[in-house]
Amino acid sequence: MKGKAGLVIGLAIGYVLGTRAGRERYEQIKTQWLKVWNTEPVQTQVGKVKDFAKSQAMALPSTLWESAVKVTQAAGSKGTPGQKLDAALKVGKDSADDVGKAAQTSAQAVKDAVDEAVDDASENGRGGA
Repeated sequence: MKGKAGLVIGLAIGYVLGTRAGRERYEQIKTQWLKVWNTEPVQTQVGKVKDFAKSQAMALPSTLWESAVKVTQAAGSKGTPGQKLDAALKVGKDSADDVGKAAQTSAQAVKDAVDEAVDDASENGRGGA
């Protein structure tokens, strides 16, 4: 379904950019697009995506901060300079893994949310036709 939606959007953009119908046709297309964009179902999905993006944007920085704190604590631990370095490196490696997992989780969550929004929009579009 995503492929079909992408194809339709691509064709529409191509038509608008490559049209020889003139300014009047462009304005008609623009007006229709704005009508669709401003419908309640579309704006509901836009709001969901914005809220989700904000929540995901906050998840990754907190993981980065926690990782930085752990590395700093490991570097400040008791022991010889070599032991401190080893501890900081080990914690840094573990933290890098945590950040990588958090980034993958965020990316997957964003993909799932977009897929859900596309599916909802498709279902709403079919139900009203």
